[in-house]
Amino acid sequence: MSERRGSPSTDTDRPEDVAHRPGVLPTVRDVLRMPVMVQGRPEVLTAVESLDRPVRWVHVSDSMGAPDLLDGGELLLSTGAGWADDPDTLAAFVGRLASVPIAGLVLELGARFVTAPPTLVAACRFRGIPLIVLHRVVKFVAVTEAVHGRIIHEQTEALRVRDRLHDLFIGLSLRGSTPDYIVSQLAKVLRAPVVLEDLSHRVVAVETLDAGDEVLVGWESTSRSPQADWLVVPVEARGLRWGYLIALPGEPHTAGREQVMQQAAVALAIGRLADGDADEWTRRGQEQLLGDLLGARFASSAAVTARFEAAGLPIAGRGLIGVAVASATTDLPARLRAFASELGGPAIVAASSAGVTIAAISLPASTLLTDAVVDRAARGLAAGVPEAVVALGAVAQDVAGLLGSIQEAGELLRSTTSERGSGVRVLRVQRRPLLRLVTAFADDPRLQAHSERMLRPLIEYDLDHGGDLLEVLRAYVSFPGNRTKAASAGHLSRSVFYQRIALIEDLLDVDLDDGETVSALHAALLARRG
Repeated sequence: MSERRGSPSTDTDRPEDVAHRPGVLPTVRDVLRMPVMVQGRPEVLTAVESLDRPVRWVHVSDSMGAPDLLDGGELLLSTGAGWADDPDTLAAFVGRLASVPIAGLVLELGARFVTAPPTLVAACRFRGIPLIVLHRVVKFVAVTEAVHGRIIHEQTEALRVRDRLHDLFIGLSLRGSTPDYIVSQLAKVLRAPVVLEDLSHRVVAVETLDAGDEVLVGWESTSRSPQADWLVVPVEARGLRWGYLIALPGEPHTAGREQVMQQAAVALAIGRLADGDADEWTRRGQEQLLGDLLGARFASSAAVTARFEAAGLPIAGRGLIGVAVASATTDLPARLRAFASELGGPAIVAASSAGVTIAAISLPASTLLTDAVVDRAARGLAAGVPEAVVALGAVAQDVAGLLGSIQEAGELLRSTTSERGSGVRVLRVQRRPLLRLVTAFADDPRLQAHSERMLRPLIEYDLDHGGDLLEVLRAYVSFPGNRTKAASAGHLSRSVFYQRIALIEDLLDVDLDDGETVSALHAALLARRG
């Protein structure tokens, strides 16, 4: 991978560097607004566009040898008393000031010059040096006191802020804060969007603040091209680099944006060393992403689409499918990624509760997911595992459809968790038309009202008596017409199961031999989602 330009990873961090950081030092414009300078009626003659240069110090000199005494970044105050009259010598003097370079030149009009020499003005304009003339006399000592006082105050404040931020980020790392939380805190400190990406330019964590996730559109290609207005800091330790912190354009920070970024990068590196697992960041990032999708924690479809694509899951023009897998194996996420690769695309995987792992898989639009293809990939997923259940939702074309597909897969898996078996079982929602119908209308309040109305007596009975009538009914509707198999799925003896069914019929005042009633109850159970 090509090295990012402007990476500060090999820079030496010296305490005195604070004085050179934008946001810590006053600018030429700031100095001109100070009361002591306003009294001199300052007029900017050249390089107005450069008035935001930071002023590192103020130097007072009327000597032509002043450039030899400067280190760069100074605002030079002069009456011009010792300057030469020769235009070429004066132009050469300005050239030497530019080579230092100085922040700006202030000339007090009066005893030596009534107006700024044309040669001086032309040379400063050519060299891009802000030239300011003072139409009234001011005490240069008062100017230096005011500017130096502000510089020292702001440097002291910058050091205090840096100490507070050091405590913040080191505290986060020692408490084991997740990468997404550290990134979120960094973005709030900088008041700018921040992205943590891996070495493949896939987004691991992001905080976009008010900018929205649309800033991630086309992220990989944009990230691979040097961005002049981005601040990029590597996250590394012990000679191993894991990724990059990227801050998008924002306001200057008192402690220096780069310094803040480096402190956050150290916190992330400490956390990364503590995690040990090479896939930990990826796992956490993908769990957060799928959790946000399932919890509808996104502003728009465009925003969540950009987020998925930035994380390495292409959406546009692809076939998207949700998968849920139940198995006792500890390496299920890795197996699921291999399963997706066997089908022909990448996946974003996250483990959920009760030994269930979910995934979003992106496939080329032309992929044909025949039963033979899925079964072969599922056998590879379950190789060496006593039992595994793989549930697949419908193929979708956008993130809204992907959300439904994941929900379908999860519901399909839940509806069979009571069944026992061995080997690998593949469940496809195409074979469950009622489930697909209910999932499509899952958020419709009328469907929710139907579920509550039909199941309320059972819900209240289970709550009052610690009962299992809902689970018994779920087993019954899963095997209509076969009460023996339903009783086995419910882990009950036939006699106890029949007693539960009779109680359900009494509480609901229904006949469970009626097909339409069973279908309505089945839909109500599916809408309840557990």
